[in-house]
Amino acid sequence: MTTAIEFDEKLVDTLRSITTIGIHNAVRGFSGLLGHKLEFGDPDVKVVPLTQIPMMVGGPENEAVGIYLRAEGDFNAQIMMILPLEKAFQLVDLLMEQPEGSTTFLGSLERSALGEVGNMTGTFFMNAVANALKREIRPTPPAVMVDMVGAILDIIVATTGGVSDQVLLIQTCFKDGSRSVLTDFWVIPDAQSLQALRQVEKRE
Repeated sequence: MTTAIEFDEKLVDTLRSITTIGIHNAVRGFSGLLGHKLEFGDPDVKVVPLTQIPMMVGGPENEAVGIYLRAEGDFNAQIMMILPLEKAFQLVDLLMEQPEGSTTFLGSLERSALGEVGNMTGTFFMNAVANALKREIRPTPPAVMVDMVGAILDIIVATTGGVSDQVLLIQTCFKDGSRSVLTDFWVIPDAQSLQALRQVEKRE
């Protein structure tokens, strides 16, 4: 059963600020890992109905890669990165400094690279939330799934006992020189965790 969660404009602004810090730190982490500087575009943060996710990533039968982890502790949320398969190939090529079009399938190395993207971005987002709330948040290990979009979402709903009708969409570009890949992150906090973020909103 889904839970009604309301995102007002001030709360979205708070999340946008937290997200910018988290993604900035994640890209710095990637740059250190790769040995050269990556950049990112200013994140676009918006609230969308859960039912729109499949169509925004090509339709429920479109093959995609899903990287999924949970935030646990004093803030509970689900975090997903869903990429159409071709875009996942592009991101692997960018991260591994390969010519565009080099990746045509996802082996263990490619899945590991994508898992690290989801893990680092999700973890740094959680760290930014933890700093804002002054609370402890722990990430679960990332799960990398390659399947149809509808099947990926069904697995997530089934394993978590239901999600909110509304989700937070965070879009940003990973950039390396003239190359860039737009990525979508979906954050689904529970109602109690959102209430804690409203307290941050009041302190600012």
